[in-house]
Amino acid sequence: MHKNILAAGALLGGLGVALGAFGAHGLQKLTTDATILHGYQTGVQYQVYHALTLLAVGILAAKAHSGLLKWSAIFFIAGTFLFSGSLYLLTFLKIQNSTAIKWVGPVTPLGGVCFITGWLLLLLAVKKSSAK
Repeated sequence: MHKNILAAGALLGGLGVALGAFGAHGLQKLTTDATILHGYQTGVQYQVYHALTLLAVGILAAKAHSGLLKWSAIFFIAGTFLFSGSLYLLTFLKIQNSTAIKWVGPVTPLGGVCFITGWLLLLLAVKKSSAK
């Protein structure tokens, strides 16, 4: 389990760096709208934060085999796809002036709920392991 969590963290971290580089260099050629650029940057930041968090969860999972840690990682991964992924998609839909924005926008808060759930599960896992 912990190797899969570590691999997910490494993959999402590497992708976060690549997407961040695109945002800093390529995206600015497509738009200068500060709101659009800020939304994209937020997606990259949260992806990298949670990639690092996955690495920490993977290290913890190697030491303590906990279903709570596994579920925490699952929610962090889901949150990254839903939260950051929807922000990336919204960026490009806004650049295209697409009406699909109204369908993608509500996905972002679902990703936030996944992040919060992941953090709460991580807290429970830590509390449970420290009680032993």
